[in-house]
Amino acid sequence: MNNAIIGTAGHVDHGKTLLIKALTGIETDRLKEEKKRGITIELGFAHLSLPNGEKAGIIDVPGHEKFVRNMLAGAGSIDLAMLVIAADEGIMPQTREHLAILDMLGIKHGLVALNKADLVEPEWLEMIMLDIEEELAGSFLEGCEILPVSAYTGQGIDGLRNKIFEMLNLAEPKKIHSPFRMPIDRVFTMDGFGTVVTGTLSEGSLALGDDVQIFPAGRMTKARRIQVHGDEVQKAVAGQRVAVNLSGIKVSEIERGFWAAQPQSLENSTILDVVIEIDKNMTREIKNNSRLHLHHGTGDVLCNLILTDDKKSVQAGEKAYGQLRLEEPIAAKMYDRFVLRFYSPMETVGGGVILDPIAKTNRKKNMAEHQMQISQRLHLIENGSVAEKIEAVFLHRSADFPKKSYIQEKFFTETANFDEELKCLLDQEKIVSLGEHIVHKDYLAIIGKKAKTILGRYHTANPLHEGMAAKELMQRILPSRAQNFTDGVLTALAKGGFIKQNSNFIAHIDFKPTLNTEHTKIEQKLLKMYMDGGFAPPDYKGVVEQFSQGQAKEKKAFEQTFAALISSGTLIALTPQIHMHKDFVEKALETFKRMATENELVLTKDYRDNLDTSRKFAMAILEYFDKKGATKMIGDGRVLL
Repeated sequence: MNNAIIGTAGHVDHGKTLLIKALTGIETDRLKEEKKRGITIELGFAHLSLPNGEKAGIIDVPGHEKFVRNMLAGAGSIDLAMLVIAADEGIMPQTREHLAILDMLGIKHGLVALNKADLVEPEWLEMIMLDIEEELAGSFLEGCEILPVSAYTGQGIDGLRNKIFEMLNLAEPKKIHSPFRMPIDRVFTMDGFGTVVTGTLSEGSLALGDDVQIFPAGRMTKARRIQVHGDEVQKAVAGQRVAVNLSGIKVSEIERGFWAAQPQSLENSTILDVVIEIDKNMTREIKNNSRLHLHHGTGDVLCNLILTDDKKSVQAGEKAYGQLRLEEPIAAKMYDRFVLRFYSPMETVGGGVILDPIAKTNRKKNMAEHQMQISQRLHLIENGSVAEKIEAVFLHRSADFPKKSYIQEKFFTETANFDEELKCLLDQEKIVSLGEHIVHKDYLAIIGKKAKTILGRYHTANPLHEGMAAKELMQRILPSRAQNFTDGVLTALAKGGFIKQNSNFIAHIDFKPTLNTEHTKIEQKLLKMYMDGGFAPPDYKGVVEQFSQGQAKEKKAFEQTFAALISSGTLIALTPQIHMHKDFVEKALETFKRMATENELVLTKDYRDNLDTSRKFAMAILEYFDKKGATKMIGDGRVLL
């Protein structure tokens, strides 16, 4: 029975508030206007003492159609619904709407308190009960207890109270070990203490002195005092009605609809992927891009509903996948429930479940969606196995190169076997690890195909070059935020058979350098020039001029051939303007080694004379050896390293 919340629902003036007073002795109407008009306008709160000495919270919601928004702010935390129907009036419009809302919010247990039973004859009472049974068919209250009572005379109150005690045992266990969060339904100032917020702790626990973050505002504060049902406590747990005195924050910085939560446990978003179900009694067509009110937690924000798979509309009783694009950010979690109402006139449309609380805008050309349709991904998140859900989330977010810890914290906090299922996916190579970051194999395939296309064009323009610089390729296929993962991506693409790596160059997996007749002719001329030049090779500028006399096509062929000779190591760039055939560079090094055995310090002028070349070329060779770590300059000479 511990930590359960009982919530009322029903049409205005059917006696919900008086019934709570009869059960608990507590008056929930606190506003002057409520007492004056005799109707509930704002949420009211009470508690019911249980046989085991604990207390169950009770939320009294407004019944008037003008205050459905306030009713929704309190309905989301209900464990046991008490639908109140006046025996002298029976089912009324707000009875139906409240019942539909409770269904949409996933409430599983409830009963009907048939109030004002003292005002009607037994035959009428029997007829009303039959009407109610028919109305409840197909809802979560189908087959529930219908208890005739009178809040005015006390008739049936003890029996109702005992039935509530019995049904509270059916309440599902709370998520005590999750990060705490609480939807805020009231904010006020208490003299001598400052800002106080109230709500029902939906999961986790909150202790005195704990850090608290207010979402979506982002403000940090601390729990200064905590009350549960008016009693000071050291710690509050999920399922309890809680008042928290917060330090260092103003009332103006918080409002109903915000969340008090463990720091960093939530993330703001203006895009939600959802599954929705339209109320079976809805008479209006819900068109794609309809502007609606989203009720989530205790909040209410305007949004547009974008249906998936090019659907134009959705009808009463139908289920559909879609995306809600919000006009203000909210902080939600996967599998949170919500209710949708029309923007104008205010009428409940339906409800649903959030499948991705920090979604991305659905675009037909979104790369990751080529491999899995949006509705298919959402279906897996809603109904799939744990492994399928994890895989679907990683596929959708692979372009962000998410950390494993981020996905676990934001989507799978309650999944005890997350690590085990993740390891299976890695072993099956459905997802790929890049250190702490993980991407889906289909995303790698997409960027791999993109890389092959870019490399194919590069090889066509540069048929003799071994490939494109790795950095340039990565800049073209990866978003800027992912540039830190180039090494891991290159390794994965090479393993996947999309590319091959050669030093710092990347080539298409099928690329082989090929010489055409023109390239062969130029290569032969160049090799002869540099072999003839020996230790006094031709000046690069002169070589370029010699091969730039013809058409642009011939000039391009020269540039490609020369670059290929450099890339292959046949020609070695001693300086940007001095190139030497590799055979002569090797001979030059052998000459230095021989001279160094005779005299450890080899003077530049002696080396020049041994090579029978000019000082310019001798210095270029020696400086090249220095850069390569073969020699070291000391004074006017060098030593072998």
